[in-house]
Amino acid sequence: MSGSGLRPDLAAIAAAVPNGARVLDIGCGDGALLAHLRDTKGVDARGLDVSAANVASAVARGLSVVQGDADADLADYPADAFDMAILSDTLQAMQRPARVLGELVRIGRRGVVSFPNFGHWRVRRALLLGGRMPVTPSLPVSWHETANIHLCTIDDFRALAADLGLGVESATFLSDGARRGAALANLLADQAVFVLARGR
Repeated sequence: MSGSGLRPDLAAIAAAVPNGARVLDIGCGDGALLAHLRDTKGVDARGLDVSAANVASAVARGLSVVQGDADADLADYPADAFDMAILSDTLQAMQRPARVLGELVRIGRRGVVSFPNFGHWRVRRALLLGGRMPVTPSLPVSWHETANIHLCTIDDFRALAADLGLGVESATFLSDGARRGAALANLLADQAVFVLARGR
């Protein structure tokens, strides 16, 4: 947890959100990030989550959150409805990640995405030495229990963004919760946060 009480990737996302922005958090969980943004930055905070329990927790915080499936429901939102659309630690659980990224930057003028980096050295070590899918702090459950279906590396994500014609406005790399430089991020960062914009 950071000084804000948020997970490190959520704190990095919060730092990228301007004061007073209109924000949609897709896969918002219990609403911790949205509540923080509302309380510290005065954002117009909205959320979408597939879990009824998460929606109930977020609504109990006084947030405007609806139950829905990002793979199916994002097409219902109008273009440019938000200044920022956020997808925190959720992309890897999507059925169609490329489509969801396209919707993210259609709905929001900017998209913010965080995900665990499957290229991290601990993951590589577990596969090389143990021959098994890893369990790490950013991938905390066994392969058969995880919601993750499309794991990727930082380099994979950069390539997908380029294929979709998306611009990378900024990238933050985390290792054990602390920010680290971009050098060798694909090997040394266990999580990444990207701010994306539509291609020109």
